[in-house]
This record gives sequence, C-alpha cells and structure tokens, in this order.
Amino acid sequence: MLNGIGPTGIILIILVALLLWGPNKLPELGRAFGRTLREFKEGAKDIMEDDSSKSRKDVRQDEPKLSESRSEKSEDTNRRLPD
Repeated sequence: MLNGIGPTGIILIILVALLLWGPNKLPELGRAFGRTLREFKEGAKDIMEDDSSKSRKDVRQDEPKLSESRSEKSEDTNRRLPD
C-alpha cells in the first residue's frame, strides 16, 4: 500500500498535517485513528469467530442426518426378499 511513498513523501505528509491541524490537535487525531483501527480489528475478529463457529455448528447438525441416512441404507441392504 505504501510502496510508492518514500521517506520524503512521509515527511511531506507529516508537514502538511502539522500545517492543517497544528501540533496540539495531531496527538488527538492519532489516538482517535488508533482507537478506530483497534475497534475495526476487534469487530472483524468477532465476525470471523462467529462465521467459524456457525460453520462448525452446521457441520455438527449435518452429521446426524448423514448417519441416519447410512443406517437406513444399511437396513435396506439387510432386508431380503423371500425366496
């Protein structure tokens, strides 16, 4: 993402930010940005955990259906027509 920006580009961005917001406001903006990133990461992590737990539940619910169908098939194969 930042491959095209070198050290001079980063310094230039910092200088422009200092001119726009001033040295007193920049720490507040940095903290707010950090909190936002942290909340986003936590939310994404929760969503990923919910998806993985939901998929585990789906697999567990499918297993009895598979075993029931297998037992029905085995009963069908054990039945024979009279000779």
